[in-house]
Amino acid sequence: MPVGIQQPSNQIRLTNVSLVRMKKGKKRFEIACYKNKVLEWRSGAEKDLDNVLQIPNVFLNVSKGQVAPSEDLRKAFGDKTPVDDIILEILKKGELQVGEKERQAQMERVHNEVIDIVAGKLVDPKTKRVYTTGMIEKALDQLSSQGAKAPAHHGLAQGKSTPSGNTPAGSGTATPVTGENGESKPRPETADKPSWTGVVTTRSAKSQALDAMKALIAAQIIPVARARMRLRITCPTSILKQAVKAAPKGSAGNEEGADAGEKATGTVKDRILSYVEEVETQDVLGEEWEVVGFVEPGAYKLLTEFVGTQTKGRARAEVLDMAVVHEDD
Repeated sequence: MPVGIQQPSNQIRLTNVSLVRMKKGKKRFEIACYKNKVLEWRSGAEKDLDNVLQIPNVFLNVSKGQVAPSEDLRKAFGDKTPVDDIILEILKKGELQVGEKERQAQMERVHNEVIDIVAGKLVDPKTKRVYTTGMIEKALDQLSSQGAKAPAHHGLAQGKSTPSGNTPAGSGTATPVTGENGESKPRPETADKPSWTGVVTTRSAKSQALDAMKALIAAQIIPVARARMRLRITCPTSILKQAVKAAPKGSAGNEEGADAGEKATGTVKDRILSYVEEVETQDVLGEEWEVVGFVEPGAYKLLTEFVGTQTKGRARAEVLDMAVVHEDD
């Protein structure tokens, strides 16, 4: 018997379909969607339900063409809930069934996107040149191999940057430290070292790329550092020589933060320049001082917080380039 629904829509052959399932009221309900459209709709990229649903109906079994009886829908979703609202609820909250080939294709897409992001953000710290995607991929493969060999009690989660006790190649063996009560504790320098065990499809490529970068920088499988940002910072000349006010304790988030509140010395200009690793140009234009230079990504947040609080927003930092790299010809 051919697969179909005994309605005007029964001409549709449900062969290239993504199922979204939801169990409610002791029944399992399904809707039939076009492949790759469910995630687009959930992310907001697709707005038209006609492009998402193969058939605007609720089923007990799509493959058998078994439509859900109205009585079952009323018991599960309420007497007055329209079918369209039931479909939307299943589409929003249901479990997307993905085939093996589609799952592999999705994994490959995420993997490639992660590699591309990492390769565009990391550079050789000496030459400031980017690595090829192939070199980044090999380095991450080596890291994931190390993660797979790590003891289970380290709690490594696939695709996440998590505390681990495994030691990167060439950095020695991580040995425990005995505490005051005789308990064994990991060494501080390795206890919080990020690790990498590969991509997953349940997290965004961007967040996984950040984890991958942290792990590569910590392990130094190849010499890597975050590419610097290029900024334009402007500040009224009238406040450049003002003394910096003491920062609240714990407000700074870097190594300098521990004693920033104690020192709190220098002028506004001095403090701004302390965040700039390399000054490209510096000039006074009318009543404004302008500096263009390179800043480490980790210092950018601290710089913006400083100009926002210490100058009450009168100074500003504008990003000219998120990642400055040198490309090979």
